[in-house]
Parts: sequence; C-alpha cells; structure tokens
Amino acid sequence: MDLQKQPASAPTAPQPAPAAPSLRASDADRDRIADILREALAEGRLDAEEHAERVEGVLSAKTVGELEVFIQDLPAAHGHRATTPSYSPAPNRPTEGAIPAEADENVVAVFSAAMRKGRWRAGRRMHAYAVFGSVEIDLSEAIFEYQQVVIKAISVFGNVEIRVPENVSLRGTGGGVLGNFEVDTLDSLEPDAPVVFVDGWAVLGNIEAKPKRGKLVADILDRVQRKVDKNLRKHLDR
Repeated sequence: MDLQKQPASAPTAPQPAPAAPSLRASDADRDRIADILREALAEGRLDAEEHAERVEGVLSAKTVGELEVFIQDLPAAHGHRATTPSYSPAPNRPTEGAIPAEADENVVAVFSAAMRKGRWRAGRRMHAYAVFGSVEIDLSEAIFEYQQVVIKAISVFGNVEIRVPENVSLRGTGGGVLGNFEVDTLDSLEPDAPVVFVDGWAVLGNIEAKPKRGKLVADILDRVQRKVDKNLRKHLDR
C-alpha cells in the first residue's frame, strides 16, 4: 500500500502577544482612562455620580486589566472613540468688564497659613497674598455662582496653592522672580463650565494651580438645563 507523502505544513506566523492585563498600570495609563471617562461624562454617557465612582476606582487600580474594566461599556474600549462635541476654548483673559476690580474676598498669610476649602461660594474675584506664609485655595467643592472667576496671587518667600475641579477650564498669566509660577492649562468640554483665571507673581516663592483628580462641578449639567428652561420661558412669554 503506497502512502503518499504529506506536504509539510507551512510554518505558522508568530502572533503578536496580547496586552497583558496583569501589567502594572502607570500614571499615563490612569490619565488615559480618566480622559475617556471625562469625555463620557461630557457626552452624557455617564452621570456625575458614576463618573466620580469610576475615577476613584481608576486612581486605586494597580494593573492595566483593572483599568480597562472602567471603560469596557464605552465606545473607546471597542477601538473607536466617540466624536468629541464641538466647543469653544476658554479665553486666555476674562471678558472685559465681567470682573470687578475690587476683590470679593482676600486670603492673606503673613508668617502664617490661610486656607479656603470645603463647600463655599466662589465670588468673581479673589486676592491671595502669601508673605513668608502659605495660602491654600481649594475650589474642588466650591459653588460657582459666576462662570468667570479671577484669582490674583502674590507670593513673597511664600507658597500659594490653588486646586480646581477637573471639569472646569483653567488659565494662568504671571511669572516668577527667582520663584515658580505654574498653572496647568485645562479645557472643559462643556461650554457653560466655569473658567478660573489665575494671575500672579512669585518672588522667591511658589504659585501653582492644578486640577484635582476626581473632583467635579456636579451642577454643570443642571446649570445648562436651567439655561435652556430660562430661554424657553422667554420664548413662551413673547
């Protein structure tokens, strides 16, 4: 009985190794997932409570696999990102005439420490002075009654630290004289989001303004709805 020689099978091409879900997550990995969650909030795919819960989980995640769980029900997890809604970037300077010259509140620390944090109402203008002292302004839980807020900061051998929610816009203008002036520019996807402008000078001191991860202005969507309702009422009253 003749046995035909079977042709040798072609060697199988090596397959790329899948991303290991057990790989330790880096800060860049966490920032990527946080950006996707922020877009999902702006698009209405997540509400503020869901977003806050997921961001909290992202910050405590140890591996890449743990991070992916938080976006598995979002378009970005399936190879395509949702179209980003159009929006206008926040201006670099406040609207002319919108902010009074006089401060609504002064926070002063001279050889001491002063802070403003928790649940409080942010005015249109705040002045912060740190002279051989430390000033902390935390807007992460503040109530924004105005869309534009200016913080003028002066640091002389001192430190001024400003923290804002991550879904507002943040702008800064200033500098340092043998000191540090640092503002992390931030753009909100929501056109009705507050804009915080930080103006300042650091003389042998430090001024920094940054977003606080996981903290949101939860009433932005409510503010948008109130604006729509107000315009509708005006239309009906005509």
